[in-house]
Amino acid sequence: MLHQKQEPTGQRSRAGGASARWVDALEEEDLWFIKRFVLASGSMKELASGYGISYPTVRLRLDRLIQKIKLLDAHHAELAREPKE
Repeated sequence: MLHQKQEPTGQRSRAGGASARWVDALEEEDLWFIKRFVLASGSMKELASGYGISYPTVRLRLDRLIQKIKLLDAHHAELAREPKE
């Protein structure tokens, strides 16, 4: 799933398709977490309450998501540097 081809701007591909955007490589669960995080104005305390979990658990989930996004960004940057055939 990480090796993806470039697509024209504006086209989104999900469910195993190729995409040049890191956000398209995220799972639905990750997207929902991001949406809830934004709607909570970045309040991890509010997010923890909404999920019924502890603040440290939300922090861990956020840290893992940040790492995933960094890896996807790095991978997409690497693909952009590869010679086109």
